[in-house]
Amino acid sequence: MDQTLNSIPSNVRNIHITAVCGTGMGALACMLKEIGLEVTGSDHRVYPPMSTFLAEKGVVVADGFKAEHIPADTDLVIIGNAVRRDNPEVLAVETRGLHYCSMPQALNHFAARGKKIVLVTGTHGKTTTSALAAWVLQHAGLDPSFMIGGILQNFGSNYRVGNGAQIVIEGDEYDTAFFDKGPKFMHYTPHVATLTSVEFDHADIFRDLDHVKQAFRDFVSGIPAGAVLVARDRDANIDDVISVAGCRIERYGDARDSSWYPADVRFSADGTAFTLMKDKKAVGNFETKLLGAHNLSNTVAVMAMVHHLGLSFETIRGALLSFKGVKRRQEVRGTKRGVTVLDDFAHHPTAVRETLTAVRPAAGNGRLIAVFEPRTNTSMRDVFQQDYVSAFDAADMILIRRPPLLEKIPEDRRFSSEKLVADLTRSGKNAFFFPDTEAIIDFLVLKTQPGDMVFIMSNGGFDNIHERLLQNL
Repeated sequence: MDQTLNSIPSNVRNIHITAVCGTGMGALACMLKEIGLEVTGSDHRVYPPMSTFLAEKGVVVADGFKAEHIPADTDLVIIGNAVRRDNPEVLAVETRGLHYCSMPQALNHFAARGKKIVLVTGTHGKTTTSALAAWVLQHAGLDPSFMIGGILQNFGSNYRVGNGAQIVIEGDEYDTAFFDKGPKFMHYTPHVATLTSVEFDHADIFRDLDHVKQAFRDFVSGIPAGAVLVARDRDANIDDVISVAGCRIERYGDARDSSWYPADVRFSADGTAFTLMKDKKAVGNFETKLLGAHNLSNTVAVMAMVHHLGLSFETIRGALLSFKGVKRRQEVRGTKRGVTVLDDFAHHPTAVRETLTAVRPAAGNGRLIAVFEPRTNTSMRDVFQQDYVSAFDAADMILIRRPPLLEKIPEDRRFSSEKLVADLTRSGKNAFFFPDTEAIIDFLVLKTQPGDMVFIMSNGGFDNIHERLLQNL
């Protein structure tokens, strides 16, 4: 494609989005519509709820990818990162000589231009950290914009067009588009940013940990000298990555020589209470309804970021207490027959381990039953085969499904659910393998008892297991 056309012309009025029905692209379409642009879109799977949602927002969506789906008066085509070079609409862009760009290019140009970007990056914790930052700013009356990879319970949305000076963006390290294989977060210039963690993930994009670290180094090296990067402490990978930084660095976490850390921490089934320390001085006592050490770390990161935006600790205190969380992050889907069913996005072994440890107190005297579907491009590969063995330590019972899309992975690199269950059993865990979702539901209906907590983890829909299980219970 002509790279000179990979740009956004002035006076854009009409935009077409190829692959509009993804969560991020759909949100972008709505943001563009709200700021006064005309937006059309297309996708190969146009169905509710996204199709209905877009229609309600006034975005006309065509089913399938066809050259004629791009209107004649289109000024700019935004191309999703899953779209291939041989897509009929991409070919039409080339033939017609239309300007085109990626999602982060468009977000940066249309929504973030002129605003202070609050950017959250890292392998884990991005969505919750971004969501909490957005809510703290809203609670403070700053009317922020945001684009986040999950539905915020306080807003009922994953995006917002605000009139305030700040925009909160979840900075994804995944690649941008077929014409731009760099991470999405490279398109944003933060005023304040956080780096929560750096681990190997996205095995379909990155070769190894060094490849991941180089992507984060590229990002950190580009942060302006006048910006602030709040980086997690006690992480050797982060230590390496931030060594190239030219901006101000503040560390947060557990180390007593870090700028920000919690003291007198008290975890419970209802949340977490703690004293916030800044430069070894207590600045106040705080509470959050979020569970676990990993969410406490996310909370401290947010407090550090918004402090640099001028918020008082008193304002932050009230926002923490009123934050309702993010859908699919420790979300209670319902309780039937005394059995509580929760939904979570965890898939990386670190996220599985930290999340199960966090919800363990909430299970009380009941059993914590972990149900896991390996579905991501990484979790379906054997890269973390052994790491998962210790990831389920906090669970009393472990149910592992066969990966549903395993045929996408080369046979010699496939993750084995059967092997994981065998290894868990040898380590003394009560673990079971299941070939499909129906078998898991049948098992849980027979085996669960009042007081049990069923914690379901997948980055996909998991065949609507949550609702189906509650109905069967």
